[in-house]
Formats: sequence, structure tokens, C-alpha cells
Amino acid sequence: MLTLVASVIIFGLLIFFHELGHFLVAKRVGIGVMEFALGFGPRLLHKEIGETTYSLRAFPLGGFVRLLGDEQEEIEAENSFQKQAVWKRFLVILAGPLMNFLLAVILFSLIYFAFLGVPVYSSTTIGELLPGGAAAEVGLQQGDRLKFIAGEEVTDWHEVVAIIHAHPERELEIVYERNGKTFTVTVTPERDAETGEGRIGIGAETRKFALLSSLRMGVEHAVWFIKFTVFSLLQMVLGRVAPDVMGPVGIIGLVGQVARTGLMNLISLAAIISLNLGTINLLPIPALDGSRLMFLVLEGLRGRPVDPQKESFIHFIGFAFLIVLMIVIAYKDLVRLNIFN
Repeated sequence: MLTLVASVIIFGLLIFFHELGHFLVAKRVGIGVMEFALGFGPRLLHKEIGETTYSLRAFPLGGFVRLLGDEQEEIEAENSFQKQAVWKRFLVILAGPLMNFLLAVILFSLIYFAFLGVPVYSSTTIGELLPGGAAAEVGLQQGDRLKFIAGEEVTDWHEVVAIIHAHPERELEIVYERNGKTFTVTVTPERDAETGEGRIGIGAETRKFALLSSLRMGVEHAVWFIKFTVFSLLQMVLGRVAPDVMGPVGIIGLVGQVARTGLMNLISLAAIISLNLGTINLLPIPALDGSRLMFLVLEGLRGRPVDPQKESFIHFIGFAFLIVLMIVIAYKDLVRLNIFN
């Protein structure tokens, strides 16, 4: 039950934000929006406001936006999607993936704001102590303020980290303050197996409920993940790493596992999926937003649109390919979950 509820909330949130981007920009640039729906299937509730019908549907997985011009008889209307300038249509399509990026920033920022806190790098006070680490073994505690390391005065956390990193497996004398009294200990940083840098198992002090700092950290975290996703996709395309793709079935299983580990991890997973959704949607693959953007760029360069029938055929082929791919991935997800055993 937990898996089902968590999956509905996450998938619903991701698709809702994506469609909300299309909706808001279409309204802003004067394109008619016939319906904005939450969920799919039969309507449960609906209300018309102006030209737009807002509806709640039976299956709460996301939603959709129907723009004026989606139906053949609406194409010639003055405010239909097809009658608008290229830049307006481009912004409407682009807004969907961008809203997925925005959602990820919001979710990452929420994690820093309410759960992790924002590191206070201007302080030298120990905020986190790794159990069993070198610092804990020599008696350092949370709240201790570091004053000197290896004879050098430290005034911020960056200086603390730089000195410790530079002295793996070499004794360091640390002078610190606790409850107004000064103490001295000697600690030997362990060498990190991957980086070769020194580590003693301490972390910076953090501050929760810092709105602007949390937003900054959320943006930085999202940008890092976007770069990582793009790099990973390039590595797979170039054949340097084996493809490792998970479909909705596998993601639902993963959501269920993560939901049992706590709310913060579930929020983090939702942010990562949202970033992946936004990034993949921008790829120039037929039937995805990236392909539609590519056709709009081509139209802008040529000064006339690509033949609608040809474009529709290309999108149809791409959609069919994606359906087949999703079936294959779903089968592999089910095998991975031992459904057939």
C-alpha cells in the first residue's frame, strides 16, 4: 500500500508540474487552453472558467493539457497553437521540461531547508562527527570550535578541510575550544581510498530553515545532477558504459523501497526522477518535447513549417518505438523483481 501511495504521489507530482509548465506559458502568450486535467480516464469533477475546463479524473497519475488546435477543426482558430509565432510555440513546449527542473530545485531546497540544513562554512565549529572516525577516537565532539591545525590558525571551514586533506596519514596537532576552555589533541587523518586525501570524520555546522541559502544549495544540487545525467547518457551512447535503464515498473519498485527509508530520501528520489524526466524530454527523440523543439527550430530557420503530415508520421514512428522500448524495459524490470519466479 505504501508503494502504491508513494508512486501515485510522485508520478502525479512530476507529470502535473510538467503539464503546468505548458499550461502557464500557453495562457501567458495567448494560446487557447481547452482543458487542464488532473489525472486520466473518466471525469469525476469539472468546472469551466472562461474557455478552459478544469477537471479531476479517475486515475490520479499526472494529468494533461489540451491546447486549442489539437483537434483538426480548431487549427484555423486565431489563438490556436498552430497559428502562433514560432517563438511562442517553442516557449510552450520548452516550459514542460523546465518545470521539471524547477520542481527538482524546490525539492532539493526543501531537503536542505527542513532536513539537512545548510553548511555554515564561515564557522570552524564541528557540526557532524562520524562514529568511529579519527576525530571521534581522540575525543573531539560536536560543538567543538577548531582554532589551530598543524600550527595554522583556521577561521573558516574551507581552511579546516584544506589542511586535513593535505595531510593523509600524518599526525596533526589540533587546538580547539570547548565550553570556553582550550584543549589540544593529536589526530592522524585516514587516507581516502578514492581521492588520496586526508579524512578525520568531521562535518561543518549546519543551519536549518535558512530560505535563501537552501534555495542556493538546491540550485547547485540540481545543476550537478543535470551534468551527471547528461554525462551518463553520453557515456552510454558512446558505448563506454553498459546501458542501465529503468522503466516505470522498476521505478515503482524503487519508490516503494525508498519510501520505507524515510521522507527525506523519498523527496530526494522524486527530485532526481524529475531531473531525469526533464533532461530526457529535451532529447531530440520523435514524440518527445525535444523533437518538437527541433522541428520548431527548423521551421524558424527555413521560414516555413515542415509538412505536418511528415512531422506527424515521424512522431508516430517515434511513439511506436518508445512503446516497444517501454515494453522491453518493463519486462526486464519484472525479471529484475523476480516476478516470473
